[in-house]
Formats: sequence, structure tokens, C-alpha cells
Amino acid sequence: MKKLVLTMVLVLLCTSGIVSAQDGGLHGTIDATYVSRYIWRGYDAYGDNHSAFQPSVDLDLFGTGFGLTVWMSRANGSGFENSEWLTYTPYYKGALFVDEAFATYFKIGYTYFSYPDMSRDGRTGATAFPPSGAAQEVFGAFQWPNLLPGGIVPSYAMFAYWPSESKAANRANGGWAHVFGLSKDITLPAILDSMPEQVIHLGAHTVYNDSVGPAGSSADHDWSHAVFSISTDFDLGNGLKLVPGFNYQSSWDDSINTSDEYWTSLSLSYSF
Repeated sequence: MKKLVLTMVLVLLCTSGIVSAQDGGLHGTIDATYVSRYIWRGYDAYGDNHSAFQPSVDLDLFGTGFGLTVWMSRANGSGFENSEWLTYTPYYKGALFVDEAFATYFKIGYTYFSYPDMSRDGRTGATAFPPSGAAQEVFGAFQWPNLLPGGIVPSYAMFAYWPSESKAANRANGGWAHVFGLSKDITLPAILDSMPEQVIHLGAHTVYNDSVGPAGSSADHDWSHAVFSISTDFDLGNGLKLVPGFNYQSSWDDSINTSDEYWTSLSLSYSF
């Protein structure tokens, strides 16, 4: 029953977004992503490196700067039912000093993490990460596109994460995470004459983890890992876009992950 309700919510959001876009009001993106493994802030979210399917809907609320994202992750394998993620993120984004060297693009918001097949406090014998109940976080993400030469864009994001239930299995695993990043786009000639120029997105970020982790873990207060990524967009027309990507994680802290990780991703999105 829960899965049916969740599916209906996603369908209704998609449908309402398309209808509103036709009226010139609401805009957004519907996305379906496959990842060869799901790495969440350095942790291997599904044991034994299982792949996952991750659909989402991101709505831009009438150009006000406010938006809403509904996102889901489901492992492509059995035994992970209690780790089906569903998150809701209302946010606000904007820009300051746009024409200055210190131009700042920001996004601030709140995320609620739910696990529909699990009780609220997480004491149902979950067999995969995260064996915990619902959680919440507030975040702020910032970019400075004009600060460095050569098209290199520095960024910083901070997350304050805490469990929603005082007696939940993850009650001792709240804390802060700080993410420092650099990104750069490289423009190449179009693959086909009928296509626009090909843009390669390069990224690197490193994370300081201040005790955020799954229930039962004991995350160190330390620099935990770095992730290097490469992706590109293929414009299929009519708002459709195909985005393949590759990611490599260098793991530094055994309390987060004892091995380096790599994974591929493939996203199909529709913008309206």
C-alpha cells in the first residue's frame, strides 16, 4: 500500500508539473537515474556494491527562487526493502553580486529522509544501510563562478543532520558534514553536426565528516574522502537530456569506508 501511495504521489507531481508548464507557470525537471552503486557521503549505501534506480522530480515554483525536490532510491536487488529512501527537499536558491568578482550563487533548504518500509524509529530489523528511522537535515550550498581564473568554480556546502526520533537506532549519529569542491566545464566540438557543442563537466570535492553516519557506526571527526567525477550532456531535443557519468572516490577514513569506490551513472531527464 505504501509503495502504491508513493508511486501515485510521484505521478501526480509529474502530471501537475507538465500541466502547469503549459500554462507558463510552473517549471521543473523529471529525472530517472541508474547508478552502478550508491555511495552516500562516502558510505556504501547498499551492501555488496548493489546498483540502484533513483527517480526524482524537481519543481521550480513560478520563478520565485523557491523549489521542491522529491527523490527516491531503490536498490536493484533483494534484501534491501528496509533501505528504500524517499526524501523531500523544499529549498530556496538565488544569486548575489552577479556582475562582481565575488558573485555568489546559493541554495539553502531542508531535507526530510524517510524509509517507507521501516517503522519511524528504525527498530524493524533492517538488513541494509541505513538501519535507522527517519532523519532530517538543513543545508546551504554556495558557488563562486567568477572568483578563479580559467573557468574553475569553487564551491562549499554544509549539512546539519539529525534523527527525527529521540529513541531511534540512529539517535547517536547526527552531526555536520562540510563539502569543499572545484568544478570546470570543457567545451568540445559537437559529435554530430545537428547537435550543439559537447560540454564535459569535471568535478572534485572533499568532505570533512563531523560524526554523520548510519546507525551503529562511529564516524570519526576527520577528513573522510574525496570524489572525482566526469560527465557530459547529450541534448535529445524537446526537453530530453541523456547524461552519462563516472565517479571515483578516494576513501581516507576507515570509519566511513575501508576501500576506494568507483561507479557509473546514467540519467535521462525531461525539463518542462
